Amino acid sequence: MASSDDKAKGTGNEAAGNIKQAAGKLTGDDKMRSEGAVQEKKGEGQQALGKAKDKIKGAVDGL
Repeated sequence: MASSDDKAKGTGNEAAGNIKQAAGKLTGDDKMRSEGAVQEKKGEGQQALGKAKDKIKGAVDGL
């Protein structure tokens, strides 16, 4: 998967996670809040992976 794909999916998961957390908080649904937090962290991980791929590609291109 390309780094831009990882970063885009990460952004989407972070946004969806934030929405789930807000909805869970609004409705008092602790399960939805925790699912949202997990999804947000997944998105952060995907974005970090995309950034790492960019750094590696930059280092390889610089050789």
